[in-house]
Amino acid sequence: MRPALVLLLFALPALAADPPKASKDPVGLWLGVLKVGPLDLRLAFQIDRGKDEKLSGKLISLDQNRVEVPLKAVTFADGKLTLDLGEGAAGASFVGKMDEKGGSFAGEFKQLGNPFPLTLDRIDKLPSINRPQTPKAPFPYPSEDVTFENAGAKITLAGTLTLPKGDGPFPAVVLVSGSGPQDRDETLFDHKPFLVLADHLARNGIACLRYDDRGIGKSKGKFADATSADFATDAHAAVTYLKGRKEIDGKRIGIAGHSEGGIIAPLVAAAHPADVAFIVLLAGPGISGERIMYQQAFDFANQLGEKTTEKEVQEFVDAVMPVIRDAKTTKEATEKLTAVMNKFAAEEKDEAKRKRAEGGVAMSVARLADPWFRWFVLHDPAPTLEKVKCPVLAVIGEKDLQVKAKPNLEAIESALKKGGNKQFRCVELKGLNHLFQPCKTGLLSEYGQIEETFAPDALKLISDWVSERK
Repeated sequence: MRPALVLLLFALPALAADPPKASKDPVGLWLGVLKVGPLDLRLAFQIDRGKDEKLSGKLISLDQNRVEVPLKAVTFADGKLTLDLGEGAAGASFVGKMDEKGGSFAGEFKQLGNPFPLTLDRIDKLPSINRPQTPKAPFPYPSEDVTFENAGAKITLAGTLTLPKGDGPFPAVVLVSGSGPQDRDETLFDHKPFLVLADHLARNGIACLRYDDRGIGKSKGKFADATSADFATDAHAAVTYLKGRKEIDGKRIGIAGHSEGGIIAPLVAAAHPADVAFIVLLAGPGISGERIMYQQAFDFANQLGEKTTEKEVQEFVDAVMPVIRDAKTTKEATEKLTAVMNKFAAEEKDEAKRKRAEGGVAMSVARLADPWFRWFVLHDPAPTLEKVKCPVLAVIGEKDLQVKAKPNLEAIESALKKGGNKQFRCVELKGLNHLFQPCKTGLLSEYGQIEETFAPDALKLISDWVSERK
């Protein structure tokens, strides 16, 4: 599901590199590890000087697909470096003092009023990242870039179709990504789980269509303001496209959805039972969005070192849910949620916490008032799952902290049974996290640290189960 913090740049350990030559000039590449509770967040800064001698630069988020954020302002005087990321990064900034050799800056990073010690060390180049499972050409199967139409939404979506070697017709799976703007590979922390899964399926006799979310990559349309219900029409459009391909067995087309995609797959299967032969829920929720919001708010706050009680979280949920439920527009939700969040901030007795809360009001409101989020927290998957009559495989990692295995698998099983579906299997996969990686704790900070992208046993479980659907 969507992370709650803007700068959750979950880090890999910094790799050792030969130190560059010392210099008192700030121009160059700098790397630091920001510690936020149990999280290690790698931040790299590139500082440049123009012909007019004016300094500029950018932040490189190494473990968030190496996204680059331009710096609003860079100043350096008397050994003091100030980096301003601007309001777009929630007012984040860094101020540090250069050491005598010019090899590091020791200082403080701030965001939303939260101060964090940070030391930036001069480096020659960014550390490399090892992702041994990422498939590399040449492939023993055909693969082609395709486009297809969502006629109802009047948009063209772009993706990649992988076909097993041979003539077919083949069973096929449409891959539907988790929340947030995702490309066709569901790229995250330099991992490409959908590419890995598509490669595995093709090698095991199963065709696969994966596509860029609307408004992302080569897909047209607008991502902002779209809800899971809108994305469900995109997934159905992908199924419709596959039914028109001669290489595909039109009676054996299914949908595999990860995280939010695990909400979308049942929506399509329930609405179009003649088109969808099976669904695979990869860390898909079975409980309501409201319950997930409560669980994530409590778990993530405590993971980040903000000791929060269940009572405090429940008070927060009870205050925001009526607004989310009743607001007719984003504007109305924004105004009313701002009042609620300001009230919570004002009631905080600890001065430091109060300042942090006040600084985070705008960001929190923007998230809570977002149409996607309001749809999500009001959605209960159970009634939809009760209408699903096709075979269902639901898998969740034992150490998944975003969609917890026990309550969600139990809810999925209960809903399917209530609806009379007897063709399902619910599996808790030992030792795996939300991305189906083998892990120690399941914390989000591990995602980028783990080299393996998708546990082989999980891949085999999926392909074996799909192959059995006749």
